[in-house]
Amino acid sequence: MLKRIFDLIFSLTLFLLIMPALFFLAVLVFFFIGPRVFFVQDRPGRGCRPFKLIKFRTMSDAVDEGGELLPDNLRLSKFGRMLRCTSLDELPTLINVIKGDMSLVGPRPLLMDYLPLYTQKQNRRHDVRPGVTGWAQINGRNLLEWRDKFELDVWYVDNHTFFLDLKILMLTVKKVIGRDGINSDAETTMSRFTGND
Repeated sequence: MLKRIFDLIFSLTLFLLIMPALFFLAVLVFFFIGPRVFFVQDRPGRGCRPFKLIKFRTMSDAVDEGGELLPDNLRLSKFGRMLRCTSLDELPTLINVIKGDMSLVGPRPLLMDYLPLYTQKQNRRHDVRPGVTGWAQINGRNLLEWRDKFELDVWYVDNHTFFLDLKILMLTVKKVIGRDGINSDAETTMSRFTGND
C-alpha cells in the first residue's frame, strides 16, 4: 500500500511539474518524426495482464518499396536517438504509473511475445507491477544478457522494499545523467529475447 501511495503522489506531482516540457517534447516529436506523437503498445503487467504502455515515439513509419517497415536503424532519427539516450521518451509512462498499470520501480515491461518463452522462475517477474526503472536498469541496463537481466528482476521481486525503491530511483537519476548502460550507437534496440536455449 505504501508503494502505491508513493507511486501515485510522486508520479502525479512530477507529471504536473513537467507538463510544459511534455508538451514541448510532443511538438518536437511531431515536427521531427511525424504526427503520431505517442508509441502505444500492449505490454504484460502484474499477473501478465496486458496494458497499454505509453511512450514518445522515436521511430518513423518509413517503409520500403514493398510496403514493409524499414529496419529499426533506418527508422530511428537523430532526434529519436537523443530521446532514447536521455530516456526522455519514457516520460509519458508516468501516465501508466498514475493509472496503476505500472510502478515507478519494478521489472521493465517487455513484449507480450516473450510470455511463452519464460521459464517458471523468469515468469515471476510478473508477480509485481512493472516499473519505469528497476534493479536491472541500475545494474547494466541494455548491456546485460537476457538471462542476467531476468535474474536481477526475480531478485527484486523477492527482496523489494520501500527503501530499496528509493535507492533505485536515486541511482537511476545518476545513470541517466551519466548515460550508463545505454545502447551503443550501432544499436537502436536491445536484441530480441528468443528463449533460453
